[in-house]
Amino acid sequence: MVSLWGSKNGEEENHSGTATPQDGQASEHHTPASRRENHSEPNERSRLLPPPQGRYLDPDDPAVSPYNLWSVRALRYFSVLFLIISFLWWVLLLVSIFISPPMMHSRGSGFFDFSYTTLTVGNLLLAILFFSVPNKARQISCMIMAVLLLIDMILILAVSRLRSEEGWVGIASVIWATFIAAYLVLTDRVVAWGKHEEEERLTGRQETRRTLREWCAVLTSSVIQIVLILLVVLFTATLALRARDASLHAPGERYLVDGDKYKVHLACIGNTTDTAGKRNPTVLLEAGEDPVEGTFESWAWDAYENGTIDRYCYWDRPGFAWSDNGPSPLSAGMAEVALSEALARAGEQGPWILVSAGVGSIYSRIFSSTHLADVSGLLLIDGLHEDLLYRIGSPSRGFFLWARGVISPLGWDRLAGALFQGRDREDRVYGRSAYQGGKYLKAKLQENLVANSLTKNEVSSARNIQKQSSNTSLVIISSGIEVRRDNEWERKQRDLTTLTDNLVAWDVVNKAPHQVWKTLEGRQTMEKRLGEMYDTSRNKIHV
Repeated sequence: MVSLWGSKNGEEENHSGTATPQDGQASEHHTPASRRENHSEPNERSRLLPPPQGRYLDPDDPAVSPYNLWSVRALRYFSVLFLIISFLWWVLLLVSIFISPPMMHSRGSGFFDFSYTTLTVGNLLLAILFFSVPNKARQISCMIMAVLLLIDMILILAVSRLRSEEGWVGIASVIWATFIAAYLVLTDRVVAWGKHEEEERLTGRQETRRTLREWCAVLTSSVIQIVLILLVVLFTATLALRARDASLHAPGERYLVDGDKYKVHLACIGNTTDTAGKRNPTVLLEAGEDPVEGTFESWAWDAYENGTIDRYCYWDRPGFAWSDNGPSPLSAGMAEVALSEALARAGEQGPWILVSAGVGSIYSRIFSSTHLADVSGLLLIDGLHEDLLYRIGSPSRGFFLWARGVISPLGWDRLAGALFQGRDREDRVYGRSAYQGGKYLKAKLQENLVANSLTKNEVSSARNIQKQSSNTSLVIISSGIEVRRDNEWERKQRDLTTLTDNLVAWDVVNKAPHQVWKTLEGRQTMEKRLGEMYDTSRNKIHV
């Protein structure tokens, strides 16, 4: 049989062209010196082991190994090298979730590139552990993974929004994962060839049986490979959903902020001036725990349709709805700087009436403290007090958000919602399924990491600054359910009424939940107070 690397030792021709001595005949003419001249170092032709002299080795002999071939050993060395590179890249991506290294910020969540690298590390570990036990199942599995990853790579490169969100980090990660999957197919085939070559050379035939240990290795490897294939299938399906969602048009515009590192979404409704050409105040909405387009913006639209207000704007904080994720760490103050930059790029000017809910009140208060001259009113709807930031900044919540984000590329809940619950693009981008997305989870994780440190310091400073302004009207609207349920919440709501010296009203909506606008009484109260603040602000402008 002809070897891939050349003929076997027994089939090699003599360099001198003379016949070799026959069995039983002594070679009296060969001297030790001539033996040294004919001796050569072991190479790929002669193998590391000498050819059998009239007998074959037992198939279970450790000397019967594909590692006798330098090509097989080289592939193993390369596999170890690739594993080291992949692991270092994996560590860097893990760190970048919490602190963005220079030039490595991606506008997406960063969980997809982390997942692709985790898959690559797992593939290489599996290949190295079962390196000497090649099997067809692993070759087919790696081929399937390589094809699926190639589809992922094409999707990311073809869809501009995905390409922008993943950035060079995500693109490099999926290309590397695809390359490694294809490389492992080649590696397994070469090891299988080397194993058969050595068996035929040292035992006289190719071994068709496997030991119990080899069968256990094949079974374990196959089961793990099947699991990995299922994970890649989910990656591909989730990526296809993201590509579908990217076609949903944003109602406003997306503006580059923070040195053009990422974009935030800003939309405005209504005219900047009235019929007399005088400037209208603008209501600026700040969402709470969910994207503003979900349910919060709807009551403002009703107020606009009813003529209570003439103009309002809303935006998506970094990571929400159509806005990209910002670099980590990202505090509330940093997010409000991004809002200020987006408003400036859009050419929007005050006076502003800030309306916010829940944790969004923290953001509005910081914005107000940096735009005292332009903010005429604050309407806080069951707002979060700075002393309660520890609730969203707890380590256990942070770990849950991180773990949930890591598995978010699987998209099992989003896929189930799309297939069986009729969830559409709107649900996934800003609606009831938005909380399942990687961008949203990254944003909440960023919020958690600095809530009790950077953000708390910023809002505390904002309170001291805000206290110096007596011109800012203040309205507090609280959830009656939350006030009765939590005494600490009730005390902190009362404390919020002292943010400025111009408290207009503190309303407790009796049967309203935390999202006060979900009840009719809550919406009526909110629209009434907003109308009063809007008229006051407009009268100040027109005087």
